[in-house]
Amino acid sequence: MKQNNKYTVITGASSGIGYETAKGFAKRGKNLVIVARNKENLDKLKMEILQDNPSLNVIVKTFDLSINKNVYQLYEELKPYEIETWINNAGFGNYESVANQNLEKIETMLRLNIEALVILSSLFVHDYQNIQGSKLINISSAGGYTIVPNAVIYCASKFFVSTFTEGLARELQESHAKLQAKVLAPAATKTNFGSVANNNEEYDYDKSFGTYHTSKKMAEFLLQLYDSDEVVGIINRENFEFKLGSPMFDYAGNSKHNQK
Repeated sequence: MKQNNKYTVITGASSGIGYETAKGFAKRGKNLVIVARNKENLDKLKMEILQDNPSLNVIVKTFDLSINKNVYQLYEELKPYEIETWINNAGFGNYESVANQNLEKIETMLRLNIEALVILSSLFVHDYQNIQGSKLINISSAGGYTIVPNAVIYCASKFFVSTFTEGLARELQESHAKLQAKVLAPAATKTNFGSVANNNEEYDYDKSFGTYHTSKKMAEFLLQLYDSDEVVGIINRENFEFKLGSPMFDYAGNSKHNQK
């Protein structure tokens, strides 16, 4: 497989969708920058990748991206590398009523799900908007298009990700930029998401969901979105089918919405 000097950056790569996505891009011969807090898991992932793809370069970056100064430091450290694709996968959820939620956890979730994603997206778009082949993929959720009971704040954070990324995609298209922005919206996926969101290390996906996808399957869907010309890749919460399509939110830039 032809080696190149470009890199795919994946945040939240130490487990779940990010972990499997890194392996999926590695199979395509992509050099990687894998980012997360858990260095042990990142080192394990790097070892797995290099066993099957020894010619690749895999860079490990250990950062807690819920701290804004770390977000800027990560991007600064990656400036020497030519980045082809940036995937903002880092994030977590919370299941609790608004009245009873742990606000310290919520603050951290909002900084990671929203602030870190916006900062990294903005920096990447600023530097790569006119580079052919550049792609930004932000991970939202089916809960970024539908409000789920007992997860109002989490869904609101993912509505932000969905609208931000769809709006960015429209903005880039209107300015004839070469970079493509896309949003992936998974539904229930068997990762450590359920344990973190429910504050329960013994969380059982089989008991909680009649149907769900594996992380490996969601990584396959992400690659389908990557290969397509579409902006949105979303899982239907009713039948769990994956669909590629155009932006789903109204955009006032369309002439039919400009009338007051």
